[in-house]
Amino acid sequence: MDHVAWTAEPRLRRPIMVCAFAGWNDAGEAATEAMRFLIETWNARQFATIDPEEFCDFSSVRPQVQLVNGVTRRIVWPTVDIYAATVPGSAHDAVLVYGVEPQLRWRTFAQQIMGVANRLGVENVVTLGALLADVPHTRPVSVMGTATDAGVIERFGLQRSQYEGPTGILGVINDAATTNEMPAVSLWAAVPTYAHATRSPKAALALVERSARLLGTVIHTEDLLEAAAQYVSDVDEAVADDDDLTAFVQRLESIADEPEVTYVGQEPSAEELVAEVERFLRDHGGDD
Repeated sequence: MDHVAWTAEPRLRRPIMVCAFAGWNDAGEAATEAMRFLIETWNARQFATIDPEEFCDFSSVRPQVQLVNGVTRRIVWPTVDIYAATVPGSAHDAVLVYGVEPQLRWRTFAQQIMGVANRLGVENVVTLGALLADVPHTRPVSVMGTATDAGVIERFGLQRSQYEGPTGILGVINDAATTNEMPAVSLWAAVPTYAHATRSPKAALALVERSARLLGTVIHTEDLLEAAAQYVSDVDEAVADDDDLTAFVQRLESIADEPEVTYVGQEPSAEELVAEVERFLRDHGGDD
């Protein structure tokens, strides 16, 4: 863990690590918004940071200049921060990894994550992602869940991914966990392709609720529910201004409402959404 700066070492109960990164695997900013919500709701405490120097291409993810007291300029670097949280009503505490996705040295980066996990006795790793898919914004969000451990798959109604092809940082972290004999779960929320430029608190809400189930807790999500309702209203308004888009959304709704379609709004997600993830990875070349 040469690149991890620790400010404290929390004592945790059977911790589960949850990871989310801004960037390619964060359609609609759903994964990072879900993580921010967990950090705030659980009053998580930051205890470590991963130095970005070895892992970030600063010409792609640029540091920011800020003014302190309106006078002094300082540079804020795009770090990955690690938090600890007590999860109410759960047998587990949480280790939350949140920041900008790295562009360089993925294997070394994943080793840093696993070094923290091993040091703290993490039992499971959960990665959060969001992808663009042909789903309607007016229906429940599809969340596809895969895992590597047969017991975890059976317990939470997940699937074992059969995907082969390009992968991203979430896949690398999941692989590192598996190599370390640590069960890994990957959750992906589907965001409508036609709303790709809009933040999706509705998808974030779905990831929060699914994460809470994995940790054995219940989370009060009133703020996210309100934001999700506003999101649907805003997208409704945008769609109504475009006849072709209105017809497209109506077709997606018809497909979603067909009884034989199992992956829209139902959990666990079925093979169709796994195929959507695989198509997304291939089409984007794994540029995670």
